[in-house]
Amino acid sequence: MKKIIITGCNGQLGKEINRYYSEKRGLQFINTDVAELDITDIDAVMELARGEQPYAIINCAAYTAVDACETNQDLAFKINVLGPRNLAIAAESVGAKLVHISTDYVFDGMKETPYMEYDLTDPKSVYGITKARAEEMVRAFCHRYFIFRTAWLYGDGKNFVRTMLKLAEDRDTVTVVADQFGTPTSTKELVKAIDSILFTDNYGTYHATCEGSCSWAEFAEEIFRLAGKDVKVIPTTTAEYGAAAQRPLHSILENYMLRMVGGYTFADWHDAIKEYLDEELNK
Repeated sequence: MKKIIITGCNGQLGKEINRYYSEKRGLQFINTDVAELDITDIDAVMELARGEQPYAIINCAAYTAVDACETNQDLAFKINVLGPRNLAIAAESVGAKLVHISTDYVFDGMKETPYMEYDLTDPKSVYGITKARAEEMVRAFCHRYFIFRTAWLYGDGKNFVRTMLKLAEDRDTVTVVADQFGTPTSTKELVKAIDSILFTDNYGTYHATCEGSCSWAEFAEEIFRLAGKDVKVIPTTTAEYGAAAQRPLHSILENYMLRMVGGYTFADWHDAIKEYLDEELNK
Protein backbone atom coordinates (compact mmCIF):
# COMPACT_ATOMS: atom_id res chain seq x y z
CA MET A 1 0.00 0.00 0.00
CA LYS A 2 1.52 3.31 -1.12
CA LYS A 3 0.74 6.23 1.16
CA ILE A 4 0.46 9.68 -0.42
CA ILE A 5 0.20 12.87 1.61
CA ILE A 6 -1.78 15.67 -0.01
CA THR A 7 -1.52 19.24 1.23
CA GLY A 8 -4.27 21.67 0.29
CA CYS A 9 -6.68 18.76 -0.09
CA ASN A 10 -9.75 21.04 -0.06
CA GLY A 11 -8.60 23.06 -3.07
CA GLN A 12 -9.55 22.41 -6.67
CA LEU A 13 -6.58 20.19 -7.44
CA GLY A 14 -6.66 18.34 -4.12
CA LYS A 15 -10.30 17.43 -4.67
CA GLU A 16 -9.63 16.22 -8.21
CA ILE A 17 -6.69 14.05 -7.10
CA ASN A 18 -8.94 12.32 -4.60
CA ARG A 19 -11.70 11.88 -7.17
CA TYR A 20 -9.32 10.53 -9.82
CA TYR A 21 -7.74 7.93 -7.57
CA SER A 22 -10.89 7.01 -5.64
CA GLU A 23 -11.30 3.67 -7.41
CA LYS A 24 -7.63 2.80 -7.82
CA ARG A 25 -6.29 0.14 -5.50
CA GLY A 26 -2.98 0.13 -3.69
CA LEU A 27 -3.01 3.79 -2.67
CA GLN A 28 -3.85 5.40 0.66
CA PHE A 29 -4.26 9.17 0.78
CA ILE A 30 -3.48 11.20 3.87
CA ASN A 31 -5.46 14.36 3.18
CA THR A 32 -4.38 17.55 4.90
CA ASP A 33 -5.34 21.17 4.67
CA VAL A 34 -4.44 24.08 6.91
CA ALA A 35 -6.54 22.69 9.78
CA GLU A 36 -4.64 19.40 9.77
CA LEU A 37 -1.15 20.54 8.81
CA ASP A 38 0.60 23.91 8.88
CA ILE A 39 3.17 23.44 6.13
CA THR A 40 5.05 26.51 7.40
CA ASP A 41 5.84 24.57 10.62
CA ILE A 42 8.85 22.36 9.90
CA ASP A 43 8.36 20.31 13.07
CA ALA A 44 4.75 19.49 12.20
CA VAL A 45 5.69 18.56 8.63
CA MET A 46 8.56 16.34 9.78
CA GLU A 47 6.38 14.62 12.38
CA LEU A 48 3.73 13.75 9.79
CA ALA A 49 6.26 12.52 7.24
CA ARG A 50 8.13 10.36 9.74
CA GLY A 51 4.91 8.97 11.13
CA GLU A 52 3.34 8.08 7.77
CA GLN A 53 6.49 7.23 5.75
CA PRO A 54 4.74 8.23 2.49
CA TYR A 55 5.59 7.12 -1.01
CA ALA A 56 4.94 10.68 -2.16
CA ILE A 57 3.87 14.12 -1.00
CA ILE A 58 1.72 16.15 -3.39
CA ASN A 59 1.79 19.84 -2.52
CA CYS A 60 -1.40 21.54 -3.65
CA ALA A 61 -1.22 24.18 -0.90
CA ALA A 62 -0.42 27.78 -1.88
CA TYR A 63 -1.35 31.38 -1.26
CA THR A 64 -2.86 32.11 -4.66
CA ALA A 65 -4.55 35.48 -4.04
CA VAL A 66 -2.28 37.19 -6.55
CA ASP A 67 -3.18 40.79 -5.75
CA ALA A 68 -3.27 40.18 -1.99
CA CYS A 69 0.28 38.83 -2.16
CA GLU A 70 1.45 42.35 -3.02
CA THR A 71 0.43 43.63 0.42
CA ASN A 72 0.75 40.39 2.42
CA GLN A 73 4.28 39.58 1.36
CA ASP A 74 5.36 37.85 4.57
CA LEU A 75 2.36 35.52 4.48
CA ALA A 76 2.94 34.79 0.80
CA PHE A 77 6.59 33.96 1.55
CA LYS A 78 5.71 31.68 4.47
CA ILE A 79 3.11 29.65 2.57
CA ASN A 80 4.62 29.70 -0.92
CA VAL A 81 8.33 29.43 -0.08
CA LEU A 82 8.87 28.10 3.44
CA GLY A 83 6.05 25.59 3.05
CA PRO A 84 7.52 23.90 -0.04
CA ARG A 85 10.98 24.05 1.55
CA ASN A 86 9.69 22.19 4.59
CA LEU A 87 7.92 19.60 2.46
CA ALA A 88 11.07 19.10 0.39
CA ILE A 89 13.20 18.56 3.50
CA ALA A 90 10.64 16.11 4.88
CA ALA A 91 10.31 14.21 1.60
CA GLU A 92 14.08 13.86 1.32
CA SER A 93 14.39 12.67 4.92
CA VAL A 94 11.96 9.76 4.43
CA GLY A 95 12.85 8.95 0.82
CA ALA A 96 9.52 10.17 -0.57
CA LYS A 97 8.80 11.74 -3.93
CA LEU A 98 7.59 15.35 -3.93
CA VAL A 99 5.10 16.75 -6.42
CA HIS A 100 5.05 20.54 -6.30
CA ILE A 101 2.56 22.66 -8.25
CA SER A 102 3.97 25.84 -9.75
CA THR A 103 2.70 28.46 -12.17
CA ASP A 104 3.16 30.44 -15.38
CA TYR A 105 3.69 33.51 -13.17
CA VAL A 106 7.35 32.53 -12.76
CA PHE A 107 7.85 34.07 -16.23
CA ASP A 108 7.66 37.75 -17.19
CA GLY A 109 5.19 37.12 -20.01
CA MET A 110 7.20 39.02 -22.60
CA LYS A 111 8.13 36.04 -24.78
CA GLU A 112 5.97 35.86 -27.89
CA THR A 113 6.45 32.11 -28.34
CA PRO A 114 5.53 29.43 -25.78
CA TYR A 115 7.78 29.08 -22.75
CA MET A 116 9.89 25.94 -22.49
CA GLU A 117 10.84 24.29 -19.22
CA TYR A 118 14.44 25.47 -19.58
CA ASP A 119 13.61 29.14 -20.21
CA LEU A 120 14.89 31.47 -17.50
CA THR A 121 12.33 32.60 -14.97
CA ASP A 122 11.75 36.31 -14.39
CA PRO A 123 8.66 36.86 -12.24
CA LYS A 124 7.17 40.36 -11.96
CA SER A 125 4.73 39.95 -9.06
CA VAL A 126 5.18 38.95 -5.42
CA TYR A 127 3.15 35.82 -6.12
CA GLY A 128 5.35 34.93 -9.07
CA ILE A 129 8.53 35.64 -7.11
CA THR A 130 7.47 33.38 -4.23
CA LYS A 131 6.54 30.58 -6.60
CA ALA A 132 9.89 30.87 -8.40
CA ARG A 133 11.74 30.80 -5.07
CA ALA A 134 9.67 27.75 -4.08
CA GLU A 135 10.95 25.91 -7.14
CA GLU A 136 14.50 26.71 -6.06
CA MET A 137 13.80 25.37 -2.57
CA VAL A 138 12.36 22.12 -3.95
CA ARG A 139 15.37 21.56 -6.19
CA ALA A 140 17.81 22.40 -3.38
CA PHE A 141 16.38 20.14 -0.69
CA CYS A 142 14.82 17.19 -2.51
CA HIS A 143 16.23 14.89 -5.19
CA ARG A 144 13.04 13.03 -6.07
CA TYR A 145 10.89 15.93 -7.21
CA PHE A 146 8.37 16.73 -9.93
CA ILE A 147 7.58 20.40 -10.45
CA PHE A 148 4.47 20.98 -12.54
CA ARG A 149 3.94 24.50 -13.87
CA THR A 150 0.32 24.97 -14.82
CA ALA A 151 -1.95 27.93 -15.61
CA TRP A 152 -5.53 29.22 -15.66
CA LEU A 153 -6.68 26.24 -13.61
CA TYR A 154 -10.34 25.39 -13.07
CA GLY A 155 -12.10 22.53 -11.29
CA ASP A 156 -14.30 22.04 -8.23
CA GLY A 157 -13.89 25.36 -6.46
CA LYS A 158 -13.64 29.08 -7.02
CA ASN A 159 -12.42 29.73 -10.55
CA PHE A 160 -12.87 31.92 -13.63
CA VAL A 161 -15.41 29.59 -15.24
CA ARG A 162 -17.76 29.62 -12.28
CA THR A 163 -17.31 33.38 -11.91
CA MET A 164 -18.39 33.91 -15.52
CA LEU A 165 -21.40 31.61 -15.11
CA LYS A 166 -22.42 33.49 -11.97
CA LEU A 167 -22.15 36.85 -13.72
CA ALA A 168 -24.25 35.51 -16.60
CA GLU A 169 -27.19 35.02 -14.23
CA ASP A 170 -27.98 38.73 -14.10
CA ARG A 171 -25.85 40.45 -16.74
CA ASP A 172 -25.94 40.65 -20.50
CA THR A 173 -22.45 42.17 -20.81
CA VAL A 174 -19.18 41.32 -19.06
CA THR A 175 -15.87 43.18 -19.36
CA VAL A 176 -12.86 40.86 -19.61
CA VAL A 177 -9.15 41.43 -20.23
CA ALA A 178 -8.22 40.70 -23.84
CA ASP A 179 -4.44 41.27 -23.90
CA GLN A 180 -3.36 38.42 -21.59
CA PHE A 181 -2.82 35.11 -23.37
CA GLY A 182 -2.47 31.67 -21.85
CA THR A 183 -4.09 28.25 -21.72
CA PRO A 184 -7.16 27.32 -19.64
CA THR A 185 -6.44 24.00 -17.93
CA SER A 186 -8.82 21.67 -16.11
CA THR A 187 -7.80 19.95 -12.91
CA LYS A 188 -8.92 16.68 -14.49
CA GLU A 189 -6.37 17.05 -17.28
CA LEU A 190 -3.64 18.15 -14.86
CA VAL A 191 -4.16 15.10 -12.63
CA LYS A 192 -3.90 12.80 -15.64
CA ALA A 193 -0.53 14.37 -16.43
CA ILE A 194 0.67 14.02 -12.84
CA ASP A 195 -0.42 10.36 -12.85
CA SER A 196 1.57 9.72 -16.04
CA ILE A 197 4.81 10.72 -14.26
CA LEU A 198 4.28 10.16 -10.52
CA PHE A 199 5.14 6.46 -10.48
CA THR A 200 8.27 6.86 -12.61
CA ASP A 201 11.77 8.14 -11.92
CA ASN A 202 11.49 10.91 -14.52
CA TYR A 203 12.20 13.65 -12.01
CA GLY A 204 12.37 17.29 -13.04
CA THR A 205 10.34 20.31 -14.09
CA TYR A 206 7.33 19.98 -16.35
CA HIS A 207 4.98 22.38 -18.07
CA ALA A 208 1.45 21.08 -17.70
CA THR A 209 -1.39 22.90 -19.43
CA CYS A 210 -4.01 21.98 -21.98
CA GLU A 211 -3.07 22.41 -25.63
CA GLY A 212 -3.76 25.64 -27.52
CA SER A 213 -4.14 29.17 -26.21
CA CYS A 214 -6.50 32.12 -25.98
CA SER A 215 -7.07 35.41 -24.20
CA TRP A 216 -9.21 35.69 -21.08
CA ALA A 217 -11.87 37.41 -23.20
CA GLU A 218 -11.86 34.57 -25.73
CA PHE A 219 -12.10 32.06 -22.90
CA ALA A 220 -15.13 33.89 -21.50
CA GLU A 221 -16.78 33.90 -24.94
CA GLU A 222 -16.31 30.13 -25.24
CA ILE A 223 -17.75 29.57 -21.75
CA PHE A 224 -20.88 31.56 -22.61
CA ARG A 225 -21.23 29.86 -25.99
CA LEU A 226 -21.02 26.36 -24.53
CA ALA A 227 -23.32 27.27 -21.64
CA GLY A 228 -25.88 28.79 -23.99
CA LYS A 229 -25.66 32.19 -22.30
CA ASP A 230 -26.47 35.31 -24.33
CA VAL A 231 -23.75 37.48 -22.80
CA LYS A 232 -21.60 39.91 -24.75
CA VAL A 233 -17.92 40.06 -23.77
CA ILE A 234 -16.50 43.57 -23.84
CA PRO A 235 -12.71 43.45 -24.18
CA THR A 236 -10.48 45.62 -22.00
CA THR A 237 -6.73 45.94 -21.47
CA THR A 238 -4.63 44.93 -18.51
CA ALA A 239 -3.76 48.58 -17.93
CA GLU A 240 -7.41 49.61 -17.95
CA TYR A 241 -8.35 46.80 -15.56
CA GLY A 242 -5.75 48.10 -13.09
CA ALA A 243 -4.99 45.06 -10.91
CA ALA A 244 -2.50 45.48 -8.07
CA ALA A 245 -0.17 42.70 -9.25
CA GLN A 246 1.47 42.59 -12.66
CA ARG A 247 0.24 39.70 -14.80
CA PRO A 248 2.27 37.99 -17.53
CA LEU A 249 0.78 39.07 -20.86
CA HIS A 250 1.95 36.03 -22.82
CA SER A 251 2.33 32.98 -20.60
CA ILE A 252 1.63 30.09 -22.95
CA LEU A 253 3.57 27.03 -21.77
CA GLU A 254 4.99 24.36 -24.06
CA ASN A 255 4.57 20.87 -22.53
CA TYR A 256 7.87 19.79 -24.02
CA MET A 257 9.21 17.57 -21.24
CA LEU A 258 5.99 15.59 -20.87
CA ARG A 259 6.12 14.70 -24.54
CA MET A 260 9.84 13.93 -24.48
CA VAL A 261 9.92 11.58 -21.48
CA GLY A 262 6.53 9.93 -21.70
CA GLY A 263 4.87 10.90 -24.94
CA TYR A 264 2.05 12.47 -22.95
CA THR A 265 -0.25 14.99 -24.61
CA PHE A 266 -2.93 17.10 -22.91
CA ALA A 267 -6.41 17.56 -24.35
CA ASP A 268 -7.05 20.76 -26.28
CA TRP A 269 -8.45 23.47 -24.03
CA HIS A 270 -11.66 23.65 -26.09
CA ASP A 271 -12.36 19.96 -25.44
CA ALA A 272 -11.47 20.20 -21.75
CA ILE A 273 -13.77 23.15 -21.04
CA LYS A 274 -16.62 21.46 -22.95
CA GLU A 275 -16.24 18.33 -20.80
CA TYR A 276 -16.12 20.43 -17.63
CA LEU A 277 -19.22 22.43 -18.53
CA ASP A 278 -21.14 19.32 -19.59
CA GLU A 279 -20.61 18.01 -16.06
CA GLU A 280 -21.03 21.38 -14.31
CA LEU A 281 -24.32 22.27 -15.97
CA ASN A 282 -25.85 18.84 -15.49
CA LYS A 283 -25.29 18.45 -11.75
